[in-house]
Amino acid sequence: MAFDKLFSPIKIRGLELKNRVMFPAMGTKMATEDKFVTQQIIDYHVARVVGGCGLNFSEVCSVYAPAAPKKFLSIAGDEYTPGLKKLTDAIHIAGGKAGVQLWLGGLAVGSDPTAMIIIPSPMPVPGTEYTIPGASLETINEAVKAFGDAAKRAVEAGFDTIEFHAGHNYVPHSFLSPFFNRREDEYGGSLENRARFSIECIKAIRSNIPEDMPLFMRVVAQDDYLEGGLTIEDIIEFCKMAKEAGVDVIDVSRGNFSSAAIKYEVPPVDLPRGFNVENAARIRKETGLITVAVGRINDPSQAEGILESDKADMVVIGRAQLADPEFCNKAKEGKVDTIIKCVGCNQGCYDGFVSTEMPFITCMRNPALGREAEYTMVKTDSPKKVLIAGGGIAGLEAAMVLKKRGHNPIVCEASDALGGQFALAGAAPRKEEMREAAISRGKQVVNEGVEVRLNTPVTIELIEEIKPDEVIIAIGSSPMSLNIPGANQPNVTNSHDVLSGKSVVSGKIVVIGGGLVGLEVAEYIHGKVEDITVVEMLDQVAKDLGELRKVSVMENLYVGGVKTLTNAKCIEIKEKEVIIDKDGNTESIPCDSIVVAIGARSRNFDAISKYCEENGIRYHAVGDAVRARRALNAVAEASEVARVI
Repeated sequence: MAFDKLFSPIKIRGLELKNRVMFPAMGTKMATEDKFVTQQIIDYHVARVVGGCGLNFSEVCSVYAPAAPKKFLSIAGDEYTPGLKKLTDAIHIAGGKAGVQLWLGGLAVGSDPTAMIIIPSPMPVPGTEYTIPGASLETINEAVKAFGDAAKRAVEAGFDTIEFHAGHNYVPHSFLSPFFNRREDEYGGSLENRARFSIECIKAIRSNIPEDMPLFMRVVAQDDYLEGGLTIEDIIEFCKMAKEAGVDVIDVSRGNFSSAAIKYEVPPVDLPRGFNVENAARIRKETGLITVAVGRINDPSQAEGILESDKADMVVIGRAQLADPEFCNKAKEGKVDTIIKCVGCNQGCYDGFVSTEMPFITCMRNPALGREAEYTMVKTDSPKKVLIAGGGIAGLEAAMVLKKRGHNPIVCEASDALGGQFALAGAAPRKEEMREAAISRGKQVVNEGVEVRLNTPVTIELIEEIKPDEVIIAIGSSPMSLNIPGANQPNVTNSHDVLSGKSVVSGKIVVIGGGLVGLEVAEYIHGKVEDITVVEMLDQVAKDLGELRKVSVMENLYVGGVKTLTNAKCIEIKEKEVIIDKDGNTESIPCDSIVVAIGARSRNFDAISKYCEENGIRYHAVGDAVRARRALNAVAEASEVARVI
């Protein structure tokens, strides 16, 4: 498929773009503590420009110095212009176009206690006696001027376009939404009054940029989970006002961080692909504005279909370009099967962003994210034969990197299929894309020319036959068993066997273990059984899920009527009941079958490691073979090992 519409040019005022793909503003934690551009940010953007993207937007860029948080880019003073100019120069030299997203974060700047929080109306801080005051007229006027000054700097820094962020709970959105805005002056009350702050900002931006420079605006399609908030009809009227004030393009997003609607901002695999496209199509039709569709667009055929059906003029392909910076080039050249697709796991991009342990975002499917310069593929000058034990997602990653570097990897997988537990995870509801990704990665490895042997466990005899120079052990983990009376009864099975279809359960079910796998098993069997109770010994279920996947999974469990018991330890299994200790009291749960999902334990590879040590063969253990963890860690370790061999 040629994807003619996706890769057709578009002209907006004086800006000519070579295609309809936009790389959006996404938080990276790659800026300096004092808000300057880094070489890391430049390398990150240039990789996507070289990969064929039509328009790159910077991550959120603060316009007002008192409200500019640390570790986020800023354009609130002239001192930031040289660094931003270095970014735009690099993007232009690489053949791309650069946009800057002008931002005033409101409650979002709370991550930095020194940053000023600007909100329209007073807001009590839960658990304290403090109330955040509503913005004064003086602050509002200063903020409006700051947007204009920032726009002027953006022109000086060489940006081709600007995006005004009026969504996601940030200050313009909070003024616009009646949920947040309870003012009684000229900035509150009617929609026209609530829109006043945004319209003044738009006019300030427009008056400080050339006539032929287009102005984008990001909005939410509606206020989800906010009672009495904005409707899509309100947004359409606001967009008409913004058009009159000088906005050219509407970038239609969704979500807010004041409710469960945060799941729409960085939508996990649980949300349908393209879930927000129809909203963009309606806004486009009713405003006549050039419109960008957003929301889990991760496939070129999907993007082409959106454009061909006239639902949008451009598409945001964000996390899909985190997963594969060559997404656009591969699609344009018809090499769709080689694209490494985003699967909406959120492990590296969102969980990594909010984590205090990760220095910057990463990607489970692309460990080179944020390390573009450091991880440039370097060909080896001494090719080695490397035996990889295990064809799961970690083993496949190691094989691909080794092959591209010029080594000779041989993948030996004990089962009859590649993909391992990543493929198994795809059996859970709404996670089909993970299974598809595992299968696709296996095919990519084979197509790259890697030798793959299925139904071939790695034994001492096999190592003696292959005579590898080095060995990578990626044999993963297996489910842990309960060590309590009755654990071996015939009505007891484990999560892996249920998800793989080896075990079929019916009647009343108790799932022991309320982590990710236990909850996914509960969802998997829901509708096929009579009743489900999840028993978790910790104080809450879903502790090992990322925030946004947790929102989605817990909502589905609630709707499905799945019961969860916390602070409950399973102490005995009988023929038709499970005995638990809950808060020091012994209780009985009637059931027909028990599914154990208490975690996984690394498979033993002592024989392999001992043989390698005795025969001077260097070996490396990666992923769950070291310790059962998330796929993010497994892939990152495999990639790192394969880059140093």
